[in-house]
Amino acid sequence: MIRYPGPLKSGSTIAVTAPSSGVSSGCHKRLDIAIAHLRSQGFQLIEGDCLRSDYKHVSGPKEKRIAEFMRFWNDPKVDLIFPPWGGEIAHSLLPLIDFESLKKNPTWVQGYSDTSTYMMPITLLTDIATSHGCNLIDFVPSQIDDLTKGALNILRLSQGQSYRQNASQKWQKKWGDFQVEPDVAYNLTELTEWKVLGTDKVGPISFSGRLIGGCLDTICFLVGTRFGDVPGFIRRHHGDGVIIYLENCKQNPTSVHRHLFNMKMAGWFEGIRGIILGRSGGPNPLEAEKLQYEEVLEDVLAELDLPVVYDCDIGHAVPQMTLVNGAMAKVHFEKGSGWVEQRFV
Repeated sequence: MIRYPGPLKSGSTIAVTAPSSGVSSGCHKRLDIAIAHLRSQGFQLIEGDCLRSDYKHVSGPKEKRIAEFMRFWNDPKVDLIFPPWGGEIAHSLLPLIDFESLKKNPTWVQGYSDTSTYMMPITLLTDIATSHGCNLIDFVPSQIDDLTKGALNILRLSQGQSYRQNASQKWQKKWGDFQVEPDVAYNLTELTEWKVLGTDKVGPISFSGRLIGGCLDTICFLVGTRFGDVPGFIRRHHGDGVIIYLENCKQNPTSVHRHLFNMKMAGWFEGIRGIILGRSGGPNPLEAEKLQYEEVLEDVLAELDLPVVYDCDIGHAVPQMTLVNGAMAKVHFEKGSGWVEQRFV
């Protein structure tokens, strides 16, 4: 069974720590705005020591970072650990995590990018749900889109309840500068269009299963390790089915090809119900003779004979849905749009 941490509510305590990259002084105003926004919604906030500095891509020594993370997780007063953002080398924490200890006190942790490097293994190794969604640094009052404004709503659910998120109307192609404009919102300029792989699959498509996934750039390196035993997760939940979700931060098409191919060879896509992919944040060459992102998806995934919906609201090409690892989900695609409904069962 998947275990869900207790629902967030007014008065819940949120711990802010940076297990990967810290926040340098130029972005402290942005961080303060996000923390104040959480307080305005009735949450109690605790700041960790591994947060307001960044040196060589991290907020502190790995032993200090993981000790702080474990301390917050095991504190019964803490309901959610909310990192400011991801980073680059969270994988170095994995051997230091006491996964057995985590089972004693299920606690919410939310984020994406490098945050998924340890969130996915937590769910795989403990069957405790983790939440792939906007980082704390994105959660500011100036945001206008429903997905970001409601990013924590699903964490308010109790066992048996469900929550539905609809596709966005527009998405952001270029990020603002937090140091120049600390309260900048997403610059939503591009029309959202979900797509489905395969020219013969144009009608409405629906599929269901338990969610598992994260940032392709980071979790690809978990393939073949005990921290990335997705095939084992698929076997344990074969009765419910499994949906894999992935999002690409900055990998070019050839790198995406390598990573997806490796996952396929390792059994990550065997016996699942479907795949949903976020809008790619990586470069796509303009030259027709160069390998294109969509050609990669066709070459690696088309032969799986299962629904593959891509350019969805997941990951770095924001806004994004909040997807809970382990939750039962129904994905529906129709006419360039869609929705995801998740249930805590």
